[in-house]
Amino acid sequence: MFRFDIQSSLGRARAGLFRTPRGAVETPVFMPVGTLATVKALDPDELRGMHAQIILANAYHLHLRPGDELVQRLGGLHRFMAWNAPILTDSGGFQVFSLAALNRVDEDGVTFRSHIDGSARHFTPESVMRIETNLGADVIMQFDHVIPGQSAHGAAKDASERSIRWLARCREEFALLHASPDAPRQTLFPIVQGGIHADLRRDAARTIAEMGGWDGFAIGGLSVGEGKPDMYAMLETCDEAIPADRPRYLMGVGYPEDLLEGVARGVDLFDCVAPTRMGRNAAALTPDGRVNMRRAEFREDDRPLVEECACTCCRRFSRAYVRHLVQADEMLGARLLSLHNVHFLIALMREARRRIVAGDFDSWSRGWLARYHSQPTRP
Repeated sequence: MFRFDIQSSLGRARAGLFRTPRGAVETPVFMPVGTLATVKALDPDELRGMHAQIILANAYHLHLRPGDELVQRLGGLHRFMAWNAPILTDSGGFQVFSLAALNRVDEDGVTFRSHIDGSARHFTPESVMRIETNLGADVIMQFDHVIPGQSAHGAAKDASERSIRWLARCREEFALLHASPDAPRQTLFPIVQGGIHADLRRDAARTIAEMGGWDGFAIGGLSVGEGKPDMYAMLETCDEAIPADRPRYLMGVGYPEDLLEGVARGVDLFDCVAPTRMGRNAAALTPDGRVNMRRAEFREDDRPLVEECACTCCRRFSRAYVRHLVQADEMLGARLLSLHNVHFLIALMREARRRIVAGDFDSWSRGWLARYHSQPTRP
């Protein structure tokens, strides 16, 4: 049901096709984040219109509200949110360790308090598999132990090894839950942890690969406080250690420069809340860097946000109008900027794919990044 075909490669960069029961995904690809079964401010039809192929939802948030069992009773996540293409669910490991007030982490799992109402909760690898099976996404993630990016070797080793032990439990529970012919058609991705320590990343990747049978691999625990050079170095390590015939998913990374640097290091799938978060905060992504649309210089600017962009915002509205909406605190301003930013990243990955196939990805990406970094981001 799940298969990955590499259609073209250029150095480490790959153009692939990730086949799922709900359709094929052309890679490299940016996955818009629909944390609570919605990509904030955007309608599913708008996502389809900008060629979104796969979106991400979050097991932690949907378990807390409205509840994964409710979603299951209502026909599963695809029907619930009216999205008939592939969905990936994050296990909630990052949210448990970043949003929740933690009480205890032990070998069994994590005891924490909900960030919504303070109620006591307990996540184990087994319970997370049940939650993600209830939600019914196509690709589901293991429950892992996430730690800050700059963690010392000992702490990173402990978290990585615990994540691998939890992975074995996730896989066993996944097999039990999917023994029934009525179970949703899903695949489970493992997560390679190890902080910024190359030996730990290599050890984790080797151990997980030796377990066999994975349809893809995720790279977790990056973009969580470490410097960008450290992140890029870990991607190079993972590229060498993770089997090349499976898709690689870099979790929670989605700034334009990181997408291109990731593609150049063998990453196939990306996700991040950044484009819609920036949209809600009056920021627009452009080939010349991020732009604050509150700036007075746009008050009478009749140009689109980006001349060459084909999104609805850029085709129909001026910078002056978008700035007016932002200044007036009109919700359409946040919607249009969110739409543009998500479209921008999806289109960037589509162009990266085209350039890999054409054979000029390296020169194109260097030129693109040089332009993107040429203008300092101004407040």
